[in-house]
Amino acid sequence: MAENITARIGALAERIQKARYCVALTGAGVSTLSGIRDFRGKNGLYNDMDAEKIFDIDYFMEDPSFYYRAAGSFIYNIDEKEPSIVHKMLGAMEGRGFLKALITQNIDLLHQKGGSKKVIEIHGSPQFHYCLRCAGVRMPFEEAAARVKSGELPRCPRCGGVLKPAITFFGESLPIDALRAAGEEAQRADLMLVLGTSLTVYPAASLPDYTLRNGGEVVIVNNMATPLDSRAVQRFDDLGGVFERLRPFMIN
Repeated sequence: MAENITARIGALAERIQKARYCVALTGAGVSTLSGIRDFRGKNGLYNDMDAEKIFDIDYFMEDPSFYYRAAGSFIYNIDEKEPSIVHKMLGAMEGRGFLKALITQNIDLLHQKGGSKKVIEIHGSPQFHYCLRCAGVRMPFEEAAARVKSGELPRCPRCGGVLKPAITFFGESLPIDALRAAGEEAQRADLMLVLGTSLTVYPAASLPDYTLRNGGEVVIVNNMATPLDSRAVQRFDDLGGVFERLRPFMIN
């Protein structure tokens, strides 16, 4: 068995090294390795709280404090979280020229912390918070996080309203520029690494199809089945283990 996995990892490394244009698509499974809970996994947020309310725009408009109370533990304490082996490896692979772009469904900023530069955040980002009433009012993540951790709400200095993170909530449209860029990268890729996502949330779940339709290959590493498993050229379960074994091939 050990010889088999070594051979499979070697084949994966060769596939990445020979790819003309390799792109990664990441989901919550990448960040669970850093201690951040996912939504739909066996220990996901849906199991013990009304997680859909956290990112429901109507609920936010009614009671924004609920979002900040609920999200405080997995968004606003990100300075206490360290990038996982996957975050770090993807950053190193970009630095070595093996990875051309990284598309993520995550909103925790850990890819940037792990060294990735070309990150396309298709579900938005908490990097800044803005006022829903006053044009041009922006608060950086660090300032908003400090207020949340102190028990306050980030408020607009003009109208006093509670600021909203630039995360896409349910009921809002995805950021069009990020979505367009993600589609272009997926179509350009001759190899897409699908990491830590069950490919059930659209339109992100459709991105590997772009690669496949253009003759590219897809590799899936996820601890749950996905709708594209049968079309993947390689399929692995243990995300952290795969990247630990992949490291000597990629960065040594």
